Amino acid sequence: MKNIAEVDKNLAVETTIDRTGLCFFDVEKSPFEIYGIFKENGVFRRMPEAVARNVSTGVNALHTHSAGGRVRFVTDSPYVAIKTEYEPWKMSHFALTGSAGFDMYAENAGVSGFEGTFVPPFDVKDGYESVRDFNDCHERVITIHFPLYSTVNKLYIGLKAGSILREAPEYKIKKPIVYYGSSITQGGCASKPGSSYQSILSRRFDCDYINLGFSGSAKGEDEMIHYIKGLDMSIFVMDYDYNAPSIEHLQTTHSKMFDAIRAAHPDLPIVILSRPKYNLKEDEQKRFDVIYNTYLTAKEKDDKNVYFISGRKLMEMVRDNGTVDGSHPSDSGFFSMACAIGEVFEVIFKKL
Repeated sequence: MKNIAEVDKNLAVETTIDRTGLCFFDVEKSPFEIYGIFKENGVFRRMPEAVARNVSTGVNALHTHSAGGRVRFVTDSPYVAIKTEYEPWKMSHFALTGSAGFDMYAENAGVSGFEGTFVPPFDVKDGYESVRDFNDCHERVITIHFPLYSTVNKLYIGLKAGSILREAPEYKIKKPIVYYGSSITQGGCASKPGSSYQSILSRRFDCDYINLGFSGSAKGEDEMIHYIKGLDMSIFVMDYDYNAPSIEHLQTTHSKMFDAIRAAHPDLPIVILSRPKYNLKEDEQKRFDVIYNTYLTAKEKDDKNVYFISGRKLMEMVRDNGTVDGSHPSDSGFFSMACAIGEVFEVIFKKL
């Protein structure tokens, strides 16, 4: 693959990174493979713009956030650099490395390990560049996670000239797991993108996924149901308790969403989650009852592909100490969630 500057000097990527032989490549070109997001109208998105606009103003604003986005490739370069053009989001309770940073994992001998975060500067506005060095040179399967709460316009990968660059192996489980839910599903407040529970599970099971978490805006709308039931997926995980504006709303929409997805996918494993919280207040318990009733009703209909995980089980390892603000998980909270969901995935994948 040619350095982008060899094709068009006007597209040369300016950089202040000091590395011998540094060449930049556009992730939208082969052999890079992008997962979880796609490019439309100059922006990476998690769902089509027209669909997002019809769901709600909140989903329309958030669907360009690149949660769940990944780029994968193989290289033996002694370093990997990035340069991005994007619109970062900043919050007081959310690490900038999670909301607006990229991070990198490398697979060696079949084991995926964390190789570092491309840390954005505190005053980042419309893009940044960063580099991570390796201790040696050998072929690695690289996965770079996109930010959880930022809109990415462009991403370039920098490698040493002459290094191997080829496509990464496909995921073992090619058909994506689809997650639908709230800000927690979107990834708030993981310290880095690779610490979201979906990322942890992706590495554990070598599976693709799509993150349809929408902060404050997952309400089980008809338009969202219609979109999700049209997706080709291996598992559907449904979790939007926190965003339902009332118990009555949850009662009206929760079983409706489940029934619609089940009608479209009779044999699809569907995992229902209640809000990830260890100790529930009275109104939260009522919401739990609504969600659990969806599961019980399905079981009464002899549905053999429905699963339920309580919020208490999700946070069992850390209890409510695994949050940054009483609701949004910290990294330990997301790890606890991944362990609980992973137990169910183990059962499901043995059946597939």
